[in-house]
Amino acid sequence: MNEIRVTSWPELHEVLYGEAWNTRLGRFRSPFVFRGQGQAEAKLTTTLQRLGGETRVVERHLLRNFRKYAYSSGMERDLSWYWLAVGQHHGLPTRLLDWTSSPLVAMHFATADEETYDQDGVIWMVNFIQTNGALPTPLGTLLEQEGADVFTVDMLTTFSRQHQASEPDQRPTFDLGWLEDLEREAEHPFLLFLEPPSIDERIVQQAALFSLLSDPDAALDDWLVQHPGTYRKIILPAGLKWEVRDKLDQSNITERTLFPGLGGLSQSLRRYYRGRQGQALSGDTPEEQKEELDRQT
Repeated sequence: MNEIRVTSWPELHEVLYGEAWNTRLGRFRSPFVFRGQGQAEAKLTTTLQRLGGETRVVERHLLRNFRKYAYSSGMERDLSWYWLAVGQHHGLPTRLLDWTSSPLVAMHFATADEETYDQDGVIWMVNFIQTNGALPTPLGTLLEQEGADVFTVDMLTTFSRQHQASEPDQRPTFDLGWLEDLEREAEHPFLLFLEPPSIDERIVQQAALFSLLSDPDAALDDWLVQHPGTYRKIILPAGLKWEVRDKLDQSNITERTLFPGLGGLSQSLRRYYRGRQGQALSGDTPEEQKEELDRQT
């Protein structure tokens, strides 16, 4: 089944880690990437899609201006794919979508927004080994040659430059026409996963990955429905969210660790001292907080 509704913390772990055994390696190395969302019914749309307009045209304008105005901020590598990944990381609308290789990080994002605690959340699991099997031959060959399972900015930069060298026209500096060419040859959109450069602690702490769908107008969940063997959709009931949230805090999976800095610290402390009904908790210890919660309920 593609959709699984869990009912407890142990069941949630069993589902998320249940297919991690790699027989070939003899190790627990999961073939899945994960994405947590506070609302189970929310679409897997990118910030570029939500911005509106002609996505391919808007994308070029966004990246050209981001590169122009951000260049003085200490960017180390003037590579188009590097700019795309950095832009996504800093909130620029792009065709990329955030994922993580950590189930715990995905649980965090499924329970981070207390305004959605009255709604079911979701954790998406996508098997990147299976989605890689549907890549056009040139991209699949590139992964095989590199001995990799996900792409890097360097790999995609080299590949796109080779394609542009074979197609010497007047395309823009950052052009994804080669993706469209491969999509036409394959006769269907394809999905790839990109590992961003480790430009700061946040990317490292969140075990971050990006997905890219060759058709920037398509929603990823619609694509997944057409490839049913590649994903799991784990429904996190609203009634289970507080337990998951509290146990993640106990496991040190909080904004303080995932968003290093004073902002992340402040967010984690705000929730830690907030009661389930919105009242601040006065106790400094878990035992005192539990007593306070018992009184409130």
